[in-house]
Parts: sequence; C-alpha cells; structure tokens
Amino acid sequence: MILLLASIAPSVALMYFFYMKDKYEKEPRHLLIKAFMLGVIAVIPVLLVEMRLNLFDMEADRSLVAAGYTAFIVAGLVEEGFKFLIFYMFIWRNHEFDEMYDGIVYSVFVSLGFATVENIGYVLSTGFSVALLRSITAVPAHALFGVSMGYYLGIARFARVEHRERYLRLALIVPVILHGIYDFILMTQRYYMLSVFVVYIAYLWKRGMSNVRELVECSPYKELEDSEDD
Repeated sequence: MILLLASIAPSVALMYFFYMKDKYEKEPRHLLIKAFMLGVIAVIPVLLVEMRLNLFDMEADRSLVAAGYTAFIVAGLVEEGFKFLIFYMFIWRNHEFDEMYDGIVYSVFVSLGFATVENIGYVLSTGFSVALLRSITAVPAHALFGVSMGYYLGIARFARVEHRERYLRLALIVPVILHGIYDFILMTQRYYMLSVFVVYIAYLWKRGMSNVRELVECSPYKELEDSEDD
C-alpha cells in the first residue's frame, strides 16, 4: 500500500499544481477526471503498439541507433501520439475548453493518467527508491511534455483557421521531440550524460513554466477582470 501511494502521490501533486495555476476559471472536476482516466486507458494501446515496434533489446544493445529509435519512435512518437489523439477526440470540441490555458490543464491530466499507471508498474516491481527517483524525474517529465502539447493545442483552439493546422502539428511534434530527447539521454547509458540529463530537466521546467505563464496571461477572464478594475 505504501509503494502504491508513493507511486501515485507525484501525479496528484503535479495535477494540483497545474490546476491551481488556472486563476480565473477552474475546469470542471468531472472533465478533469475524464481526461486523467483517458490517459490511464491509453496505456493499453500504447503497450500493444510499442511491443510491435520494439526492434532492439536495450539491455543488450547499447548502440546510439537502438537508443535513438527506441526513444523517439517507440516511446516518444507512440506515447505522445496517443495522448494527442485522445485530446483531439475527447476534449478538443468540448465547450469547457474556452481558454488557452485549458489546453495545458487537460493535456497535463491526460499525460499524468498515463504516467501514473507507468509509475505504478515500475515502483511495484523495483521498490521505494525508484518511486523517489521517478517522482522528481519521469513523472514531472510526462507532465511537462503535456504542458508543451497543451500549449500549442491551446493556441490552436483560438488561432485563425489558416494557422490552426500549424499549431496542431506543433502540438504533436514538439512533445515527441522533447520526450525522445529525455529517453535518448537515459537509454545511451553513458555516465557522462548524467550532467546533460540534469540540465535538460531544468530546461523542461523553465520552458514549461514559461508556457504556463504565457497562456494564463492570455485568459479572457483576466482581461475582463482588468477592465473591471479600470
């Protein structure tokens, strides 16, 4: 039970953190739960596709080709691709998606639904030390991939029609690249990459929080509040 709670706690903390960043109109909880559960369900098709695409044994093959293919295609493209598909199918047209920042909130909840199941699997099979390590690396990384996806989805939602497709493409491509780089650094299994990994985690947080601040400031409710203050 302790291991189970330890594997879930990081996701709960991160969902609360990004939920509270929405200062002007909180999203309905039933829709947030739906987004989270869709992320949980996504684990099934992701695993099935990844098993078919996985061509290398990463325990035996430590080549950069194997690491690159597995990181960017098997992990990055498949996992972020399914998250994007879920968002577009079940959230994109919802009338509650009425602020740019909502894209980040819903995308983070989908990502953390997926990350929670993944984390439970790792933690129950390897122990508390992994729970602690993943709570400050893998789980936040999934949330930050979600931030990047939601950032572009939020812009796409309110962009002019002629620009919308470009932002939708970025909503998929950018998280795939960010996710791929993250996994590639780890899969190379080179000790000197540890410093690169630390710098990269810092970059993800800096980029993610910049995206959050930008879209929060774009809220129409903020503009209404400012006009009332005037």
